[in-house]
Amino acid sequence: MFNKLEKLMLPLATKIGRNKYLMSIRDGFMVSTPLLIAGSVFLLIANFPIEGWLNFLRSTVVNHNLVDINGNPIYAGTLMAYLEKASDSTFSLMAIFAVMGIGYSYAKHIKTSQIFGAAVALMSWFILMPFRVTGNVPLAGAEGGVDVEIGGINMAWVGAKGILIGIICAFVAVSLYAWAEKRGWVIKMPEGVPPMVVQSFAALIPAFVVMAIFWFVNLGFGFAGTNVFDLVYKWLQIPILKLGDTLGAMSIAYLFLHIFWFLGVNGGSVVGAVFNPILDTLSLENVEFLKTGVGTPHIINHQFQDLFATFGGAGSTLSLLIAMLLFCKSRRVTELGKLALIPGIFGINEPIVFGLPIVLNPTLLVPFVLVPALNILIAYAAMAAKLVPICSGVNIPWTTPVIISGFLATNWAGAVLQFLLLILGVFIYMPFIKIMDKQYLNEEHEAELAKTMGNGITDEMLSFDDL
Repeated sequence: MFNKLEKLMLPLATKIGRNKYLMSIRDGFMVSTPLLIAGSVFLLIANFPIEGWLNFLRSTVVNHNLVDINGNPIYAGTLMAYLEKASDSTFSLMAIFAVMGIGYSYAKHIKTSQIFGAAVALMSWFILMPFRVTGNVPLAGAEGGVDVEIGGINMAWVGAKGILIGIICAFVAVSLYAWAEKRGWVIKMPEGVPPMVVQSFAALIPAFVVMAIFWFVNLGFGFAGTNVFDLVYKWLQIPILKLGDTLGAMSIAYLFLHIFWFLGVNGGSVVGAVFNPILDTLSLENVEFLKTGVGTPHIINHQFQDLFATFGGAGSTLSLLIAMLLFCKSRRVTELGKLALIPGIFGINEPIVFGLPIVLNPTLLVPFVLVPALNILIAYAAMAAKLVPICSGVNIPWTTPVIISGFLATNWAGAVLQFLLLILGVFIYMPFIKIMDKQYLNEEHEAELAKTMGNGITDEMLSFDDL
């Protein structure tokens, strides 16, 4: 059975792991990861779940020159607003970093200029983007203000709402650039010209081809009375996000993720290449809801996956480690548990996955898949019932220890939920690891017996002098 499963799943994992489009998306999003984590520090400070602290931030005026028509300080001049500006520079612009990163990575995979790949990806995306901003402006004598529309970039499009069209633009633009380049549509410079100048002129015609094609596309949609961004968001991105924001999608994704790990393949890399961009977008929408109250918060998002589905890595193996240290007696299991505990607290579980092992170990397959599945179901139910707040979208590193991460992502209720799920996992793993522990105890006992028997045979016993 396991051989058949391995033959079926390993080729699939290899194809997914080597797919240039999925690899480009994965690597492209990695560009924004350190920026989002840095921005999360400011976002967390600005939204730390203590009401007194929040009131202090909202009431402390930094810039006294920012006032309304009546001369009263406005929100934009408060300490809270200044803290949010740091997170806005990362979260609200996340799609820009992603489009550049994907264009750069995809250009590398198809062997064309990486820097110009990133540039044309970003350029084509902005060509299709509608440059208009609508809002309400307070005006003396006009109750409720006046609705206006001005030229500008809508921050929603450079954030979560613009990611999907950005991914499409990156792939199409870089492919068109490479297509023109490979046909020799380049300006060649004489010998002795600096390399950067040579590259710039070589990129001129391919970049113009990309620009012209996207301009005509934008023009066509303009004649139709719409734009690509509105169309893609309405008919493609919203349905995809609704599908990803479901308990069923999360459960299926985690089933495959843990089957891959069981076969010795990094399931997070394989499944994450497809699922993580959806989760990232849902997280960004949660951040927007947290700040403005606009939209609908999502239970399923990247923080839900990292902080409530598993503890200590795939399989929620921190529960397994605790069970090993509390209920096992064999030296092999207990010593490994001691060595793997500290890394496990910070979400690193390769020592236990490959050292116990869990890979291709049928004894632990059931709890390895079952514990994360129950974590997802229970956490989802608790958040749906409003017993625990939905994750705010703050990008808390996956290495943050359990209970601390739950508190930072939600409040004390999230920390309690994590603790209860962690203990539940311990008791689910317990009977299975005790089976392995008994097996290892028998092996250790047999080894000790063999050693004792071996030590009891002396050289005198083996002497043939008396014969």
